[in-house]
Amino acid sequence: MLIDDTDRRLLRHLQADPGQPMSELATRAGVTEATASRRIERLRARAVLKGQSAVIDWRKLGWEVEVSLRVTLDKTDPRAFDDFIAAARLVPEVLEIQTFLGRVDVRLNVIARDMAHYQQIYRARILTLPHITDIEALMHIAVIKSAEVLPI
Repeated sequence: MLIDDTDRRLLRHLQADPGQPMSELATRAGVTEATASRRIERLRARAVLKGQSAVIDWRKLGWEVEVSLRVTLDKTDPRAFDDFIAAARLVPEVLEIQTFLGRVDVRLNVIARDMAHYQQIYRARILTLPHITDIEALMHIAVIKSAEVLPI
């Protein structure tokens, strides 16, 4: 799907301030409110704009530990990926699940209140997930860059 410069301007300004009123978005993008509204609806209909969400800083809610788990699954079982992912989705502390091609099959991003809580989660919820053959844990130290804005 091709988008033009007006769509790009709208998307840039929407990314910068997703909560702004349509009238303000239109003014910033240099179009009428009707044009902005129509184009935003078209971008939503074509799934270019998937929606808006609240981004919550979980650290401010008392979650202090973040661990990235690289998981290798038993590839001899044809249901390994589906079973593992279905079970991992049920672990509330798993914020993100990514699949890969290569030595590592799945990456889980896990949060915990502290290290004791992480140990509990790891032993009771992670190690009991099906079809795991190997796990490597990487403790997050700092986020250097987290791009939430696309270069449009």
